[in-house]
Amino acid sequence: MYRSKSNPQVVLRPQDLVVLLRLSLESGLPPTYAVLGAELGLTASEVHAGLERATLAQLARKDKAGKASLVRDALRLYLQHGARYSFPATRGEVTRGIPTGYAAAPLKDKIVQSNEPPPVWPYKGGTVRGEAFHPLYPTVPEAATRNPALYELLVLFDAVRGGSQRERALALQLLDERLAS
Repeated sequence: MYRSKSNPQVVLRPQDLVVLLRLSLESGLPPTYAVLGAELGLTASEVHAGLERATLAQLARKDKAGKASLVRDALRLYLQHGARYSFPATRGEVTRGIPTGYAAAPLKDKIVQSNEPPPVWPYKGGTVRGEAFHPLYPTVPEAATRNPALYELLVLFDAVRGGSQRERALALQLLDERLAS
């Protein structure tokens, strides 16, 4: 792993959180780096490097064979108290994309929709016009279309990092339920 001589501090990257959220969906053995990479639109080496950073951040651990696994309680705490500050919401102009935050399941049915354009991840294959809400990583929209459960986790995190206080509280409760299992 690259570390600068002038600053050896390791910093989590947005794609690391995407990898960790994807790993939270596993109940058995985690998929290989290559499988995770293909699903998330990352290379196997990007997945590996992300899990190395997550291990240093104590969000993952490695067994004797070197297989990384998620530390669920640490991820829950990070999502509740730190991740939105590490990866703040970045918005843009009205565009076509995929709904996120309060405009997508599982929040869509629990939050009254306003008359303002909904938050969307800019995506050429998207069908909804709304305010650009840039995803954690550029490959997130495609990964979300391949994995509905991951899509819901990413939507909930977007509500945490960019929603109103009510949306954030509901999203944190739903994230906590999903990550507790």
